Amino acid sequence: MTTTPLAATTGLDPDTCYRAVSSRDRRFDGVFYTAVRTTGIYCRPSCPARTPASANVTFHRSPASAQAAGYRACKRCLPDASPGSPGWDVAADVAGRAMRLIADGVVDREGVPGLAERLGYTPRHLGRILGAELGAGPLALARARRAQTARVLLETTDLSHADVAFAAGFSSVRQFNDTVREVYAATPGDLRGRRAARGGGTEQQGDEADRTRGTLHLRLAVRTPFAADRLLAFLAYHVVPGVEAAGPGWYARTLRLPHGAGTLLLDLAPLPEDAEPGTRVVPVRFDLADLRDTPAAVERTRRLLDADCDPEAVAGHLGADPVVGPLVRATPGLRVPGQVDGDETALRTVVGQQVSVAGARTVLGRVVAAYGEPVPTARPGLTHLFPDAASLATADPEDLPMPRARGRALVGLAQALAAGDVRLDRGPERDAVREQLLALRGIGPWTADYVAMRALAHPDVFLPTDIGVRNALAGLGHDPATVLERTDDWRPWRSYALMHLWDTLMPELPTTSEED
Repeated sequence: MTTTPLAATTGLDPDTCYRAVSSRDRRFDGVFYTAVRTTGIYCRPSCPARTPASANVTFHRSPASAQAAGYRACKRCLPDASPGSPGWDVAADVAGRAMRLIADGVVDREGVPGLAERLGYTPRHLGRILGAELGAGPLALARARRAQTARVLLETTDLSHADVAFAAGFSSVRQFNDTVREVYAATPGDLRGRRAARGGGTEQQGDEADRTRGTLHLRLAVRTPFAADRLLAFLAYHVVPGVEAAGPGWYARTLRLPHGAGTLLLDLAPLPEDAEPGTRVVPVRFDLADLRDTPAAVERTRRLLDADCDPEAVAGHLGADPVVGPLVRATPGLRVPGQVDGDETALRTVVGQQVSVAGARTVLGRVVAAYGEPVPTARPGLTHLFPDAASLATADPEDLPMPRARGRALVGLAQALAAGDVRLDRGPERDAVREQLLALRGIGPWTADYVAMRALAHPDVFLPTDIGVRNALAGLGHDPATVLERTDDWRPWRSYALMHLWDTLMPELPTTSEED
């Protein structure tokens, strides 16, 4: 067995890590991984197996690092299925931004040079950074992600092995077979057998016409507590007709993906009050025109859910505050809703400037009907993809259903996005993106900061001029001016404090639905 040099675990304190492993602390799942020399496997910190002796373990920042050192994934705790590290969004350093892009499938689609270009580095320098920070280079990280996707598909779907290889991003069935054997010490058939043992269906080969499209029922891991009902309330309040739909316990929308269109349906029923703390899974159904978009669909849905948030860290910091502390305790696990398309989020934000949410929904519905791409779907209410930047870049501001100045701002932003002058794929640095947005006509600090919070997953954004913030503070019996003078106390989690204030204004979902 090859052991990992200490350099591969830079930034991880072995004593702290071992204490987390000894206590099986679920909060550290996804933050680091434990490799055991005597067994040759790597695990989550919360693995229920017997705790190994401290002399026999090393710690890794990524599954790819453990795999590169010769370790196989534990079959009990499935370490590659844990939520991602919350530190990636907090620090937003090169390694964190790279991990988000790799999870989206950028290496599979554009290779390492494409990933490096998006991050602003040469491929060689990027490899050095990722090797030092995560213990593995971009190819190894992408390979680990493909292996995880393949395992999930084998265990949860009826896709043939060839279709699984295709959907997970492997270039050949042979590469798929070899990788699965190396990472999991099992054949694809062995992994498929786990599903059969749980009562799953048998494999369906399908005809050639079905090889590039499919329906997938997956489960996405999130840390608990997880206020699914409040996330749903926010998403439902902001639905754009034709693109999104929502009802009690569910949210659905269309997806613009690299190889074609798709839809998602999220089950956001609240978690039972007596549920065990740690992680839970959110059921999701994807209908994809091209199965190669599976990794991108999964990653973008995880962004939407803010799945990698560490809610206990947020509550630990905000819970004692006299203003937001009672809200945090009353609604544990509140998330900052993310996005499935950064360009869409920015364009929607410009339309919503200085108008009510209801007004913005009406206008956006008209924009979707006029400029969106119609797509056939099986779900009522989902009829279009949101217009891409290129479509709106050529629009005449005079023809848009909004004031002329806002129409010019929308078209100007669309042109910048279409030309690549502004990129919201979470590759560039947040501060640089903010400056680029502020340089555009008609975009001010509120818009730029809201886009940073939703599109770039910035955990420390606050909007002091927002009327909703002031109304929420007044409704809670606080003087807005006094509170706004001390919001720096909420750093680095001001985005979550903002969401807790907004949540006090959120209408409840209807109790009946015509979903099915």
